[in-house]
Amino acid sequence: MSPQSDRVALVVNPTAGKGSGRRLGELTRAALVAQGHEVLDVSGVDYAAARERAERAVADGVETLVVVGGDGMVHLGTNLVATTPTRLLIVAGGTGNDVAANLGLPVNDPAAAVALLRHGTTRAIDAGLVRDGEHGEHGERGDRWFAGVLGAGFDAVVNARAQRMRWPRGQMRYNLAILRELPVFRPIPYAVELDGTRIETRAMLVTVANTSSFGGGMRVSPDADPADGLFDVMIVHELSIPAFLRVFPKVFSGTHVNHPAVEMHRATRVRLEADGIRSQADGESFTDLPIDAEVVPGALRVVVPALVGTQSEKEVGS
Repeated sequence: MSPQSDRVALVVNPTAGKGSGRRLGELTRAALVAQGHEVLDVSGVDYAAARERAERAVADGVETLVVVGGDGMVHLGTNLVATTPTRLLIVAGGTGNDVAANLGLPVNDPAAAVALLRHGTTRAIDAGLVRDGEHGEHGERGDRWFAGVLGAGFDAVVNARAQRMRWPRGQMRYNLAILRELPVFRPIPYAVELDGTRIETRAMLVTVANTSSFGGGMRVSPDADPADGLFDVMIVHELSIPAFLRVFPKVFSGTHVNHPAVEMHRATRVRLEADGIRSQADGESFTDLPIDAEVVPGALRVVVPALVGTQSEKEVGS
């Protein structure tokens, strides 16, 4: 790495990890300063303010955007830096840290994450792009990106229910939302178009994956590679609720893919159509169906451990 430190922008989600985000943010800032970096704190009083300040930093050419939190902060960072020269450093410390885990990054260890700026590499990975022109949950519009998994079905309905709940916190809120949604959930009529091939079916859910897992370790697409230029698409066709309950736990080991109701595909472009369904991506409420998603190879430059991946730049400071 170059002996000169780079200029970094830091954005922290203080509520990540059941409220530990603020502490992790302070530890991250201290580690960055100790390593000699010039730190611009762009965290805001809310999501919209943080996004606006971080956007300005990226537009001004900051070398690295450091996001502290869970997959929601990775989602924010992805939407800010995709296709720009700015790198993304993920300091994982949320309830769900699936993107970080998929990339072999430290979790709940700010010092180890910051050390990657000196000892790691910059890896170019794919990102999913959805062009819908709608307003997003936090006021975004136009092109929208995701780094991990986009889901549209039971997962998205559960995610929406969990977002409305005030108690409990963390993973237990998601588990309770599952229990409350299951008795009333019904299979959804979908049209799924994969590189021009159309599939019409009734299904429990459809996921479009760039990485292998979401929801805190649910390995929906265990063979997904974030740098192969392809989405891994999972369709869970119509099942009775008892059958779905038997299949669902297998998602944590990835063995659900062997069930006859589970269909796996790979594609560069995916169109999803269904009435009344709002998708989620990287654990964040995303946009209403129908949507058209495409893989953009190498759209995201992420700081990772030196031995992870093969499509890396020579040195993280280059």
